[in-house]
Parts: sequence; structure tokens; C-alpha cells
Amino acid sequence: MTEHVWSYKSTSGHLAGTDLTGYKVEAVDGDIGKVDKHSDEVGDAYLVVDTGVWIFGKEVLLPASTVLRVDPEDKKVYVDRTKEQIKSAPEFHRNKHLGDAGYHEELGTYYGSGAPFGGRPA
Repeated sequence: MTEHVWSYKSTSGHLAGTDLTGYKVEAVDGDIGKVDKHSDEVGDAYLVVDTGVWIFGKEVLLPASTVLRVDPEDKKVYVDRTKEQIKSAPEFHRNKHLGDAGYHEELGTYYGSGAPFGGRPA
């Protein structure tokens, strides 16, 4: 089961209803972009990150469980993955993958506890 992947950790400091749009996103090894869209939906919480020029203007979808902490003062979200881990995740296409249960399962497996990265930074 990958449901826990789609929930914020209680230690992240994220408060439901907080608009994270525009927040900068920091991987453990540097900036990866800005939050373009996010969901606080129970069991389906995530961030859509616009990577800008980092991966040629693509977007990535990060499950909420990857969020280490939210800093509302600096408008930053810190995630517990490296740039390479995020870049190697299953490719995301907004029109195709938002709300796609199969894609969410694939991504949940990739980022989940049974995943190549064991739900932890490499």
C-alpha cells in the first residue's frame, strides 16, 4: 500500500489550507524549482513543481510524504530527496497524470518505503 506516501508527515509543519503555490522547493542537494500546484486532499496530497530550466522546463509531481518541512517565512518547501532521485522519477505530464490512479500507484511505489530509495534520501 502506498497511501502514506500521499500524506504530509506530522513533523513537516504544513498546515492544511496553506497555499504553497510559488514556494521555492529545495532538494537535499539544492533548488529544484517552485510549487506550481498542490493538493492537501487526505490520502492524495502532493506538490507539482515547475523545474524551470533545471530539467528543461518540465514539471514533477512529488508526493506529500517527501516534504521534510515547510518554511512559511522564507516561502520554501524542503524535500528529502536528491535532485537525481527526483529527475529519475516516472515522467509527469499534468494533463495525463493528475488524478490518474495508475500513475499515482507507480509514483507511490517509486517514493514509498518499498522503493529503490526506501522512502529515504540516498
